[in-house]
Amino acid sequence: MVTAQNLHKELTVGQVAARSGVAVTALHFYETKGLIKSHRNQGNQRRYPREVLRRVALIKVAQRLGIPLAEIAEALKSLPDNRAPTAADWQVLSAQWSRDLDQRIHQLTLLRDRLNGCIGCGCLSMEACPLRNFGDVLGERGPGARLLESGSAPE
Repeated sequence: MVTAQNLHKELTVGQVAARSGVAVTALHFYETKGLIKSHRNQGNQRRYPREVLRRVALIKVAQRLGIPLAEIAEALKSLPDNRAPTAADWQVLSAQWSRDLDQRIHQLTLLRDRLNGCIGCGCLSMEACPLRNFGDVLGERGPGARLLESGSAPE
């Protein structure tokens, strides 16, 4: 039975979408991935607790940071379902994500710097480049972007 008190505690999927700025289809997707939870009312309609708005906000921030949904889902498992995430919860999540971001920034900086190094001479020959890959040393080390994966220059 829907009471006046429940009306203020529970939101429809449309209300969550309107308040969060996230499409209804995205909310359904988040639910299938275990990021958010709802229950069904007697009319088989989804109802979300008000706290879902803060969880959706966390998901959106994490996505903007480039955190994959699987990692977001894993991180959200540490949060209780019966209340909105707190500032303390955010500190725990953001500390790990901050470390991940620092690592990604480092990798992207290496990529940027190495791109400039690889094409700086104009030859565009990655196999025969006398400056960056003399004697195709990198090819002998294995497949893939060896400079970027190892973080070191060829010997």
